[in-house]
Amino acid sequence: MTNPDFELDDYSELDERRVLTVPAECAGMRLDAALAQLIPDFSRSRLTLWIKDGLVDVDGQTITAPKHKLWGGEALAVTAQPNPDEIAFTPEDIALDVLYDDDAIIIINKPAGLVVHPGSGNWSGTLLNALLFHYPELKTVPRAGIVHRLDKDTSGLMVVARTLSAQNNLVQQLQARTVKRHYLAVAQGQVGADGTVDAPIGRHPRDRVKMAVVHTGKPAITHYRVLERFNAHTLVECRLETGRTHQIRVHMAHIGHPLAADSVYNARPVKVSPEVDLALEDLARQALHARKLALVHPETGKTMQWKAPIPADFDALLAALRFDAHPDDDEDEDWDDDDDDHDCEIIYVRD
Repeated sequence: MTNPDFELDDYSELDERRVLTVPAECAGMRLDAALAQLIPDFSRSRLTLWIKDGLVDVDGQTITAPKHKLWGGEALAVTAQPNPDEIAFTPEDIALDVLYDDDAIIIINKPAGLVVHPGSGNWSGTLLNALLFHYPELKTVPRAGIVHRLDKDTSGLMVVARTLSAQNNLVQQLQARTVKRHYLAVAQGQVGADGTVDAPIGRHPRDRVKMAVVHTGKPAITHYRVLERFNAHTLVECRLETGRTHQIRVHMAHIGHPLAADSVYNARPVKVSPEVDLALEDLARQALHARKLALVHPETGKTMQWKAPIPADFDALLAALRFDAHPDDDEDEDWDDDDDDHDCEIIYVRD
């Protein structure tokens, strides 16, 4: 039985989506001909196939007729798909930070900037390509064992299955919400208290490369806990119950506290001090790190938990925020991101 709270595709990074506006010079043209002119890096025959497959929207409506007439000014959204002949997933010697592995699972500490799964513009150089190199047996497991994703610019913990049975077990755990995922995030503004955001998420009604809280979206629940407050930001721990695309980023923006340095969902970043501004510029990504991961081992049945070290760019931002808020203090805030949610028989931690 499937559960609507978990879908593999909810972890996509939207890289496959191309959004453009029909220029006046394309007025009167067929949809397939206009796309061939506007997206010349794909053949007209492939674009036509995507239209017929329902992968092209015109002003938010899916159009499956290649001869559909355009008038100019329409918003087009194209979900690019790889050519099967181009994407026999190739092993690539890309370094991986493996925190743990055994015969059933692999725990990866993903760096920011690494795409998880091949997609438009990223057919190589992904985590999947790296997994196939370091673990050749994964070629027999769908998606090379990947059961969930992180955004390209989000760092931190992911679990990968080494066998089909382990993958099925982990998917069932995600459906049953027994996989626990905790993130550290720097939110803009003073978050007043701990809380929960229970708001459905779907595609943005106007900007099709973004997600948004919309009444037609899928259920999404994020719990957040205040760890440390600064002058104009707050360090929070977010715990996911569901796994929607960009869930934490969308939910925190929805309550008025978008993530620091989030170029997609933080339209009005605040200026604080030269030191903080420089740290945010150096971060150059949303301030989000998948800090902790807990699950029931697919073979042993024991609960295991991992904690990933805070990456250097994120740590530098915290240091700048602390200095700005407390310039006379020599020591870091003694906050604790541990909790008693997991009765772990085995705990593996690397700080």
